Amino acid sequence: MDPELAAASVLMERPDIENEESARALALSLRESTSSAERETAGQVVFEDREIVASDGHTSMIVRIYRPTNSSRLRPAVVFFHGGAFVLGDLESEHPRCLRYAAEGGCVVVSVNYRLAPEHPFPVGVEDCYEGLLWTVSHAAELNIDPTRLAVAGSSAGGALAAATALMARDRSGPGIALQMLLYPVLDDRMLTASMEKFSDTPVWDSRNTVAMWRQYLSGEERASSYAAPARADSLVGLPNSYIMTAEYDPLRDEAIAYGLRLLQSGVSVELHQVAGAYHGFDQLVADAAISRRALDDQVHHLKRFLRA
Repeated sequence: MDPELAAASVLMERPDIENEESARALALSLRESTSSAERETAGQVVFEDREIVASDGHTSMIVRIYRPTNSSRLRPAVVFFHGGAFVLGDLESEHPRCLRYAAEGGCVVVSVNYRLAPEHPFPVGVEDCYEGLLWTVSHAAELNIDPTRLAVAGSSAGGALAAATALMARDRSGPGIALQMLLYPVLDDRMLTASMEKFSDTPVWDSRNTVAMWRQYLSGEERASSYAAPARADSLVGLPNSYIMTAEYDPLRDEAIAYGLRLLQSGVSVELHQVAGAYHGFDQLVADAAISRRALDDQVHHLKRFLRA
């Protein structure tokens, strides 16, 4: 394991996903009041929260819009979905990542505060995410974005939501997506891979938490839809260019690698990056580690490459 990550892991408590109240409290405690990303991007990005209508047509939800300060020209857009096992997280969870995507990637980022399980089990969250995508495209002129240079992105459960949103856009003849960026994503509720079997006691996230996560999100459904577990999709043909990042000591590793291989076999252009020595969520939880900075630099590089930022 990477030495900086190993040292940090000693201080990390693993969340109890079946007790969402305690897990949410733990997630809040892990935040820093002032992140290095906020300091380093000061003056380069402006952001605002906007209330939009959620997927049920009645409830409101919040999106946070990040714009480079020198945004006179049309920019590519990233619609972003935070991680948190479908039950944790909000717009603050990956605020630093979104700041960097805007400042260093030259993108307008729209982060979607989708509704969480178990109060709102599948399909509420993913439908909210798709609604966030539709809202972004419908407000392209106002946001000064080029809708032909559009990405969906997310980490962990947010990676599942990004992959599912891409499937929805394909199946519903929705907006064209140029890139899906999936960071150590959740993809398969069957949990049959070698990494899922092996990593039952890894830092931050293990296979036991994965079982609890799916139980909370699916709320008793016997068989997951491909919009819940994208690995169940019968066909991956016609999906956008894909960037997938996995971590060596992550139970979710092998399902993401398998998804990337299926995308390749389906004619999709794929960048697959396996980060040696890392565990789940490393680049968010230990953001100042050298390995995390390299991973984030790589994400930004590929956003610029695929979206011509």
